Order: sequence, then C-alpha cells, then structure tokens
Amino acid sequence: GAAASVDAAAFDDLAKGEPDVIETSGSWIEEQVKPGDSLAKIFSRLDLSPVLLHRIVNSSKEAKGLSHIKPGEILRVHIDDEGQLLELIHQRSPVRSLRIVPDGDSFKARKIERDLDKRVTQASGIISSSLYESAKRAGLTDTLIMELANIFGWDIDFALEIRSGDRFSLIYEEEYLDGAKYGNGPILAAEFVNKGKVFRAVRYQDQKGDSSYFSPDGKSMRKAFLRAPVDFRRISSRFNRSRWHPVLGKKRPHRGVDYAAAIGTPIKAAGDGKVVFRGRKGGYGNTVIIKHGSQYTTLYGHMSKFRRKVKNGSRVRQGQIIGYVGKTGLATGPHLHYEFRVNGTHRNPLTVKLPAAAPINKKYRADFQTKSAPLLAQLDLISETMVANAE
Repeated sequence: GAAASVDAAAFDDLAKGEPDVIETSGSWIEEQVKPGDSLAKIFSRLDLSPVLLHRIVNSSKEAKGLSHIKPGEILRVHIDDEGQLLELIHQRSPVRSLRIVPDGDSFKARKIERDLDKRVTQASGIISSSLYESAKRAGLTDTLIMELANIFGWDIDFALEIRSGDRFSLIYEEEYLDGAKYGNGPILAAEFVNKGKVFRAVRYQDQKGDSSYFSPDGKSMRKAFLRAPVDFRRISSRFNRSRWHPVLGKKRPHRGVDYAAAIGTPIKAAGDGKVVFRGRKGGYGNTVIIKHGSQYTTLYGHMSKFRRKVKNGSRVRQGQIIGYVGKTGLATGPHLHYEFRVNGTHRNPLTVKLPAAAPINKKYRADFQTKSAPLLAQLDLISETMVANAE
C-alpha cells in the first residue's frame, strides 16, 4: 500500500541522492521471506516470471546477493499497470536494503544503508555474587557483558579472580532508529576494579579504521596469552605447590589451575602457537600441549575430546577452540587442568606477567590522548560517584 511507497521514497533519499525517478503509479506488493523460501518461490507468488528473476540475479554482483535471502527479510516490488517491474527492494534489516531498478536492457542495483543515531551512555555496578548477575542488574546485555570480559580478559581471570566488592563501569554507544532503540554500539571506555587494583581501557580507531583497546598510557590491552582458556565459570582448585591429590590419596605438587566446568565446555588456545602434543598423557588423560615461540608452552589436560581440526603440528590462533572439558585421566570430576611454563618451568598462570601486543603507534599517540581524555574524565566521575554511594 501507500506506506510501502513512502518507505521506498525514504530509502531513495538516503541513497546518496542519485536522481532515480520513483514512479507513484502502479502498485506495491510486499512479501516476507518464510523458512524454506527461495527467490523462485517468492517470484512465483508475486506472478513474476522466472526469466525476469534470472535476468535480475545475473545483472550484477550486488544483484546476485538477492539469492541469499533469509527468513524474516522483506521483498517489496513495485509493478506498473501492465505488470512490468518498476522497482524491487530487498530489505535485509531495518537499516540495510538493496534497491534494484530497470536500467535499459539490464538492471541497476544499489545498497542502501540508513544512518543510526548514536548516543553515548554509561553503566556501572558492584559485584556481589558473579560478574554476570551484577552486570545484568546494571542493565547490560549478554553481548556487552562478554565484550567487557573480553576487553579485560588478558589481565583478569573472570573464572577465578572475581571478588565480592569488585566493581565495573563502562561508557558505550547506543544506536537509535526513528527514535526507538535499535541496538548497542561498541564500548568506548571501561574500568574494572579487581581486588583493589584498577584496570582501565579506552577504544581507539586509527585513520585506517582499525580499532583496538589500550590502557590510558597507550599499552595494548591484548596480550600474547589469555589469562583463562575457558569462559568464566566456577572453579575447583587454586594454584598450590603441595596439595593432597584426591585420587592418589597423597600429597603431590599441583602446578596449574583447575577450572571446574560442565563436560563439553569449549577450551581455547591461550595464545598463538603450534600443537606439539595431542593424545593420552598419563594422569592428565586427553591432553594438548602448545608451544608458543621459543620460551612458552601451555598444557590442557583431562579433555573429553579434541577438536578434530587440531592435530599434532597444527598452528593455532589465540582463542581458537582446541578441545572440550572432560574428566579423562586422574580426575574426580569434569574440569580443565591448565599449566603455563616459561623455559620449561611451571609458572602460576594467574599471576605470571604476560607479554603484551604492540602499544599504540607513535603517530597516533597525540590523537589517542586527545580523544581518550574526556572518556577517562567521565570514568573518574562514575568511579567517584560509586565510591561515595558505597560509603
């Protein structure tokens, strides 16, 4: 109806002002893509010929994208009184569309992207039980919580090191479309206070469009190793040089960290490297050992199963899934046993100093400081307010 025609006009305004004439005669028909739908089925329902479909799809690379329709998307067609196609709009989302119009013997396709209104907002919370519950109470979505954990995940082990009284604050973008909230943009700056130690991060996008998080002094938040090779869950045992081994019934040094998690929980490579062992290894059960450069190795024990792609000699990337939590070998319950060695010596993975990724490029340093100053001032203000309220 008329509304669809108005929509098309609005799309056209946004399409970089090319002088396509929008026909107001004829009629608009709208079809929502259903599960199992193909473009051919939709064209058939719209009484449009398979020949026309073939001509449109083969007219350009953009038009070929029409064949990747997904359920829930909308196709609008504008047809004149003779049943000829005047215009086709494939609305992929409220923001992204593809508009196709006849152009001589062929068709012209153009991507249309509506601009979202961006508003900067903030959230903060004090942890009483878990980061997840406290962040939910502060109004954060699951995605924002994981983003926050990913920013600080190299410095803080969220499975082990979170304490009641730890606090977090973040400044992030919200996106609005036609006055209604559409989604969240990136976190612009964040602070996490863990056991009294303050960690801060600011997002910086350089002129090439690459964005990353840096500490206020320009050091990368990314490190060569993740602090924890599993997502934050509860944990069974801490780093301890001599502890009673529950299965062997005698004291035995425990030079690693155990992460209690459900069988099948994915285990991630803590850093880039090469698999030097994959198989059964005594009390460790199913084990993977990764060598990272000349100095570092990490060990992952008691796996239920290995990831098929990860073989002896495979190169792996940081965060890549290498296997799944289990209780193979000498294990009383399902958990990951994780070890971190430097030049063959066991080091506590929770406290070992981790080598960092490259700091901010010198040529961007002044720009970074200018842009991060107001965000850091805002974090100061949130922090002061939280402390005052807590007292």
